[in-house]
Amino acid sequence: MATLSVFLDVPLAKAADVPLDAYRADPSPEKVCLGHAGCQTDLEEVWIPPVVKRILLQIPEDPTLNHEYLPQLGILEFTRAAMELAIGKDSHALLDNRACGVQTNGGTGALWIGAEFLHHWYKPSYCTAPATVLIAAPHLDNLGCIFQVAGFSDIRSYHYWDPIKLTVDTEGFLEELQNAPEGSIVFLHAPEETGLTPKQWEEVAAVMEKKHLFPFFDIAAQGLASGNLDKDAWAVRHFVAKGFELLCAQSFSKMFGLYEERVGNLIVVTKNNQTLIRIQSQLSKQICMTWFSPTSLGARVIAMVLTSPALLYEWKQSLLKLVKRIMLIREKLKEKLRILGTPGSWEHITAQSGVNSFVGLLPSQVDFLAQHKHIYLLANKQINICSINSKNLDYVARSIHEAIVTTIPHIQSELMESSSENHEPSREST
Repeated sequence: MATLSVFLDVPLAKAADVPLDAYRADPSPEKVCLGHAGCQTDLEEVWIPPVVKRILLQIPEDPTLNHEYLPQLGILEFTRAAMELAIGKDSHALLDNRACGVQTNGGTGALWIGAEFLHHWYKPSYCTAPATVLIAAPHLDNLGCIFQVAGFSDIRSYHYWDPIKLTVDTEGFLEELQNAPEGSIVFLHAPEETGLTPKQWEEVAAVMEKKHLFPFFDIAAQGLASGNLDKDAWAVRHFVAKGFELLCAQSFSKMFGLYEERVGNLIVVTKNNQTLIRIQSQLSKQICMTWFSPTSLGARVIAMVLTSPALLYEWKQSLLKLVKRIMLIREKLKEKLRILGTPGSWEHITAQSGVNSFVGLLPSQVDFLAQHKHIYLLANKQINICSINSKNLDYVARSIHEAIVTTIPHIQSELMESSSENHEPSREST
């Protein structure tokens, strides 16, 4: 007699909105995916710096390496170099021995370990209620669930992007920070690919210091916004210099082309060394219960690059070459849309920087591209600039033009709805 499964009540989870999945399932020969997670070459291949390719071939031949478990906190050479890359070799936090790095399984692993640690131990004396978490609206779905599973219940979105002006709404962003509950944890992206200036970051830091807000930075693509590693790390370095205690999640997938290796690092900056030692002990315990030990190969490759002046220089040149290609694609796309006479201004395409870009398309236009042109965007209506190449540039530009012209009758109502969603204070829990 057949018995019912003990898992009968397990619900079907909502599928992640991954454009690459829809792209692969589409039989159309014209299909284009503008939602790749990583960087692509003009030949539609995964971008990997040549220096990384060489090291990957060398490591298996190294007789001194074994396959022993790594320490819970990771390879020291990697975590130190990764931390220096973000907060600077001359950072007082490093010199005072009150900052550390923890190797994690990708940037997501760093977010998870950081969120779980904060849920257990972030209890400022001036807060009576559990901490509120503020996450930028475009990333709420992806990141909110991490903080929810970690134990946070009050998770809200904040808005920094003006969908009408297609630029950063600095005043609105600062207002939301000023209205945030005291002691809230604010998830910040740096380099912010929509372009906060150093002066604007200074204003953000001043408000956060006044409101006792805790910064949790996410650095997913350092060097790929401006082509300058130090410039792209300006924001987090400013917060460290101002004396903030903070967490910073680093991902190395895009920067090194090591997507499947899952290499991340969680930086902890605190007030003194004794506090840091206690935090390290707790993080080590967390990791022991989560994945016990991090992976080795990707972290070894990155450590070799970051600790060798010659290899570091070669890698930086590869990054700069990629950034120049991204900037050129932005210029070409803007010019194609101008020549086509596409309604609206497209200056925001080149005003932004980095791998991803808010193009300014409305939901109906995104749907039009998918249904009629077989072009797939990221769920937050951003595109990966690296997904555009010499073969599909003309088709993408013509399709965007057609999507906008075709949907003009619906634009006014959608703009009003989008503006309302992005400017009203959010109180949504995840």
